[in-house]
Formats: sequence, C-alpha cells, structure tokens
Amino acid sequence: MIQVTLKDGVVKEFEAGVCPADVAKSLGMGLYKAACAARVDGETCDLRTPLEKDCNLEILTFEDKDGKHAFWHTAAHVMAQAIQHLWPEAKFGIGPALDDGWYYDIGGVEPFTPEQFADIEAEMKKIVKADLPVEKRLISVEEGRELFAGQDYKLELLEEYAQKGWQLSVYTQGDFTDLCAGPHLMSTGALKAVKILSTASAYWRGDASRDSLCRVYGTAFPKASELEAHLAMLEEAKKRDHRKLGKELGLFALMEEGPGFPFFLPKGMVLKNTLIDYWREVHHKAGYQEVSTPMILNRSLWERSGHWDHYKQNMYTTVIDDTDFAIKPMNCPGGMLVYKTQPHSYRDLPLRVGELGLVHRHELSGALHGLMRVRCFTQDDAHIFMMPSQIKDEIIGVVRLIDQVYSLFGFEYHIELSTMPEDHMGSLADWEMATDALKAAMDELGRPYEINEGDGAFYGPKLDFHLVDAIGRTWQCGTIQLDFQLPERFELEYTGEDGQKHRPVMVHRVVFGSIERFIGILIEHFAGAFPVWLAPEQVRMIPISEAHREYARKVAEELDNAGIRVTVDDRNEKMGYKIRQAQLEKVPYMLVVGAKEMEDGTVSVRARKEEKGGTKTVAEFKAQILEEIASRER
Repeated sequence: MIQVTLKDGVVKEFEAGVCPADVAKSLGMGLYKAACAARVDGETCDLRTPLEKDCNLEILTFEDKDGKHAFWHTAAHVMAQAIQHLWPEAKFGIGPALDDGWYYDIGGVEPFTPEQFADIEAEMKKIVKADLPVEKRLISVEEGRELFAGQDYKLELLEEYAQKGWQLSVYTQGDFTDLCAGPHLMSTGALKAVKILSTASAYWRGDASRDSLCRVYGTAFPKASELEAHLAMLEEAKKRDHRKLGKELGLFALMEEGPGFPFFLPKGMVLKNTLIDYWREVHHKAGYQEVSTPMILNRSLWERSGHWDHYKQNMYTTVIDDTDFAIKPMNCPGGMLVYKTQPHSYRDLPLRVGELGLVHRHELSGALHGLMRVRCFTQDDAHIFMMPSQIKDEIIGVVRLIDQVYSLFGFEYHIELSTMPEDHMGSLADWEMATDALKAAMDELGRPYEINEGDGAFYGPKLDFHLVDAIGRTWQCGTIQLDFQLPERFELEYTGEDGQKHRPVMVHRVVFGSIERFIGILIEHFAGAFPVWLAPEQVRMIPISEAHREYARKVAEELDNAGIRVTVDDRNEKMGYKIRQAQLEKVPYMLVVGAKEMEDGTVSVRARKEEKGGTKTVAEFKAQILEEIASRER
C-alpha cells in the first residue's frame, strides 16, 4: 500500500500501481470526468501513470494551467490526425500547446484556406466522437525510425532526442502516432468544441534557411459555450489590437528598415513620456535614486555577470579595438558597477537605484509582434541593495509599489513565485534562503500566490505579476527577483555595524517591465481611449465656422498655458466630419465654439463621459479637466 497526499492535505491509502485516474474516480465521478492530467510530486504526467510509492498528487482539470496544456496538446494531435486523413502527403513538424490553444507546423501541403478549416474541423469532430483512447508507449530509436519513415521532420527530432539521451515515447490514438513526451488526455472524447483559427508561415526550427511550413492555429474547450465566449473575446481583441490602433491614433510605427525596433511618433512620445513622468514621481516618493548606465559594455563584464554563458544567443555583439563588446540585454551588470563606485556602510542600506535603460535582445523574426515582442525596449529597472535582515521589508515595499501602479490603471493581477531552474548559479542553501524570504514577505502581506516550479531566473527566485486586462487576458509585467549571486560575483561589500565587510543582498525588479510592451497593453486595455491624464491629446477645439476660429485659438492658448494638451481643428470641413474624426481618434474632450459661446465666454463640451459634458465657462472647464488630470481619474 502507498500513501497518497492530495491537494487539500488529505492522505489516502491505495495499492501500489494505482493510477491518478483511479484516484480521481474514487473521489467522485465529476472529478474523474473533468480530469485532464495529474501532478505527482511536482511533475506533470498522464492520468494513466502508475503510482508506485508514497507521493503528493494533484488531479488537474481544465481550470489548471497544466490541465489546459494537456487538453490542448491532445487537440493538436487530433488536428494532425484529421489533416493526415485529408492530406496523406502531409509532413508533421511540432505541435505544442500555447496559452490559449495550440499550433501545428505542417509541411508538404499548400497553405490551408478558411474553407478547408471547416473540412478539418469536421474530421476532428469524427475523431472526437469516436472517443479514441490516447495511449503512451516507450520506444527505441530503431522503432522510431520505422514508425516515422518518410516523416523527415519527426526523424530529425527523433535523432536529436536520442543523441541527448532522452527517453523516447510516442502517443497513439487510432491510426495516428506522434513522437511526444506528453502528457495527454485519456481519450479524444473530451474535446467537445474545436475551432481552427488561422494559419501562418513558419520556418522549420525557426531557421530562415530551412523549409517554410504551414503553421495551423486552433483552440478547443470542454463546452461549446466556453468556445463561443473565447471566440467573442478574440473578436473584441481584434478591435483592440494595439498594432491597428497604434497606427490609427498615430502613436508608433513598425518599419521594414528596423524589424523589432519600434518608431515612436509625436503622440506616442507624449504617451511614453507621461508614463515615465509618473514612474519618476512614484519612485522618488518611494526613496529611489535614478542612474543611467552605458548601452555597450565589454565581454569580461558579461562573463562576470553570467550573461555571456547563459544568455549569449539573445545578445547583439560587436568588436571595438579588438575587444568583444555586447549591447546590454539587461541593466543589472551596469548597476553592479554603479554600486562599486564608492564604499558603502550599513547606514546607506537599503540603497534603491532605478534605471530606465534601453536594452536589446535578439528575437526570431517570427516571434516579433507589434510592441509586445520587440528587439529593443526601455526596461524600468531598479536594483535594491540591502542587508539580509532587510529583505522581507523591501520585498513588501516593492509589492505595495507595484500594487499602487497597477491599481491606477484598473488592473487586477495574480502573483506567481518561480523557483530554482535547472540552469542556475549558486548553492542550494542560497536558493532556499532566497525562496523562503519571498514566501515570508507574501505571507506577511496576506497575498495569495501560485508556485511556478523551476521557472526562476538563473541567479535567483522571483515573484511575477500577471495583469488581467479589460477583456480577461493576462500579461506578465512586473517581477521581483531576489539575487545572492551577482553581489558575490561582483564582490559587492558594505561595512557592517561591527566594522567588518559584508556582502549585500540584491533585488532586481520592474513595474511596467518593458515600457513599450506596457504601452501596447494599455492601448488594448483601454481600446485606445486613454484616461484624460494619459491621453496624448486631451482636448480638441472645434470652431463652427471661420468666424469662430480666433476665439477657439484664444481658448486653446489659455488651456495650453495651464498645461493641458490641446489642438484646434480649424480645417474647412463640415462640423459632423470633424466631430466624427475626433471620436475616431479617441480624444477625451471636444470643445465646440460658435457665436453664442463667443458672446458668453463659454464652450460646448462633448465628453466621452456624458456627465462631464454640457455648456461651461472656460474657467469651469479648465478647473474640471485639471482636477481630472491631477487625480489621474480613469
């Protein structure tokens, strides 16, 4: 018999060899039917995996992230099976689960059309209705070569995995077998609602010199109503797409001459600088000092920091005076050098140092996506140097700062604590101390958090903040990373109260993350209709005719002198056209002026929020909008 500890701490006894599916069935048929996968001692696995010893067990449903991945990974196989039935000549690449579905890379076929999507979906529904068992088995290299004869991409993966010494496994459902580590659902019948979404071209293994494949995206849900809600969200997301709105609102441009390097236009710069001004304000109040470090530093620095060994594939390098240099992908090594410019005492700590540093990271061209995935961005970094006794209080301070910022924009969020990855620096004892410190801070704040095993930075564990936007999507932005390693590598010191030299502990943290990406998120969150304090153009004056232009300009000058961002639309166009144009450009306030307004010294206010409209004196309107800007009202 073995002891199985369930998620709620309850311990149950079962015969050795029992599988998670049987455990789920013993707990209730509802859980058994909803189960997608299992987590055994922190490792995700199939529901058929035998449990041979005492263990901790979680039954994962579609509500769990890893449960969704097993669900969507199975759906990817079902889609590939359907394509194999319809296009037997298809060659299969990889088909991973994503955060909201899956894709599969297919060779040997022409790009699929929307009409063919319906054929694929119909074939998938037949496979789902057949409720085929999904079964895993381990294979040898020789078996794999026989199984995947003629499937060149699978054979390449097979040989690569074998060379790395990995255990090879395949999953079979009916007449379809795929090389895969899993986990998967127990059968195809759970995929009640499926949808093919789109196609794109993708190079095999992301290499432009290799074959161009057809990448097919899809999604699936346990219920048709859930699929319908998801598709409605995708339609809303299209309307809010920051690339579309960014172009329409004149905020930024993406050019062929600089793929992944966004150009900010005048209105976009107003938006960006307004965010930066706010960042500086809240950080000044929180006791941060601001620095700026060079964009290019030599190889020895990056070797010392560990980036040359752990991150070089993502770094842009150059040679200056026969010496290797790298454009910084992160600000932290420069921050180490700033700390070392002068001696420090325990009285100086904690030392909070912020930097709005432009960093460059190489991304594959196929991964680039508007402002969300770029090759250069401004990281709102800060490094806090402290004594070990100050860790908990400093972490609490950063969490509160992040909460203050996100609350201003109306974001809800959840927090993940990411633990030690395989590719890490430093001792297990340091990692345990750092992880315990993050947990202690969160427990004192009373904030719930999820554990994300093995996803920490290579130098320390971290807290990641995932924002939820206006239509329910999540975005990982803020992070707090505790680091015992870089202070050691850079031999940072402070003089303690005992007169001896000690090593400080360091926190890396960002609030916006990438300012460019945060702007993209804000565009989509607000659908381009920014709060007044953030709007690049806050007021548009619209004179009814040429006779009223001078008065419009006079009012605009008064507002401008008060620090309000205002323009005058005195084009020789119809009123309706000018009003519609201002609405399309999401201007918060339109002030229409004609003969009556001139005579009375008033403005006719058309506001996005109806209760803020009506006829007002210039002084009344000015007081109203200045209060709205000062309070940063949403």
